[in-house]
Amino acid sequence: MLSWTITFLVIALIAGLLGFTGVAGAAAGIAQTLFYIFLVLLVVSLLVGVVRGKKS
Repeated sequence: MLSWTITFLVIALIAGLLGFTGVAGAAAGIAQTLFYIFLVLLVVSLLVGVVRGKKS
């Protein structure tokens, strides 16, 4: 999922340089959404790892 975020970020940067503001905004929005989803999954994964580690 992180690779999709980076892909959309690169698309947004390239589109922004070329002046396609609508495409750049859409790609940046998708990249931002995927980043937040990835961040939430990372926190959940870390919490599950800590909880499972204490029970052993």
